[in-house]
Formats: sequence, structure tokens, C-alpha cells
Amino acid sequence: MNIYLIGFMGVGKTTIGHKLAKTISYEFVDTDELIEQDNSCSISEIFKLKGEEYFRELEHNMLKSIAGKDKLVVSCGGGIIKNDDNIRLMKESGRVVLLEADAKVIYNRVKNCHNRPLLEGHKNIDDINHLMSERQPLYDKACTDRVRVDKAVNEVVKEIADILSEVKSL
Repeated sequence: MNIYLIGFMGVGKTTIGHKLAKTISYEFVDTDELIEQDNSCSISEIFKLKGEEYFRELEHNMLKSIAGKDKLVVSCGGGIIKNDDNIRLMKESGRVVLLEADAKVIYNRVKNCHNRPLLEGHKNIDDINHLMSERQPLYDKACTDRVRVDKAVNEVVKEIADILSEVKSL
């Protein structure tokens, strides 16, 4: 079983994923990092040069290769849920944990970042709220579990680990 961390950009999927993987003795992977390595350029550059549709295809192919493995904690790109096949792949091969935060928390985390192509020129609470509300039904459809991230990282990791131990004991 794999653990897929989904949620809006800036919720802490990578940070939480690293700690969770160590806690439960799984390997950690980040879909965006793997795509950047395979393409020798940043996600922002891929968006700029080839567009979002091309990136989403790369993302789907990366997920297909990951879903065939086991005992991974996977930090997924914020828009991975835009493809129904991605949702199916994640649910068939593991648990899908939605990390949730309010738009204000997201804004404070990403306001000084320039590696979020969908937010460039739209880095304000209203635009973040709008994009989050567009994606919320897809996050709801994809997730098997939800965890709020408006607390310490160690608390979030413990909460996820507790959920996973309950699932294993069923």
C-alpha cells in the first residue's frame, strides 16, 4: 500500500511526506521532483514552454509508474486530482490523504515563492480561495482521509500515522 498526500499547493505535502515516510518506514517520493529530474527543468519551465496539458500528461505517466510500487509516501502535485485516472490509480494502490488548510494559511506560505506557476500574478487570498473552491470537489472525490495542517508538522504526521495504523488493524 502507498500513501498519497494530496492538497492545494503550500499545504506541506513534501515536508509532511518526508517526516511521515521516516515515521512509518516507507520511501518518500515527490511527483513534481521526479518530473523535474526526468525533464531536466523546473515545473515552472515546463508550464511556460509546453503548457499545463503537457505537464498533466507527464504527471499522469509518473503516477502510473509510482502506483506499481509499494510502501511509498507520495507527495502529489496540487492538481493531480484533475485527472479521473489519477484518482483511480491512487485509490487502487493506497490511501489518499487530503491535507487541508485555509486560503490565508496557504497565502502566507506561498506569497514569496515563485515556483507556483498557477499562482503567478494571482497571489492573493481571493484568487487562492477561488482556485481551491474549484478543486475542492475533486479533492473530496479523491481522498480516503482528511487531515488539517494548521498545527505542528509532528502532530500532522502522528495523526496520519494513527489513521494508517487503524486501517491496518481492520
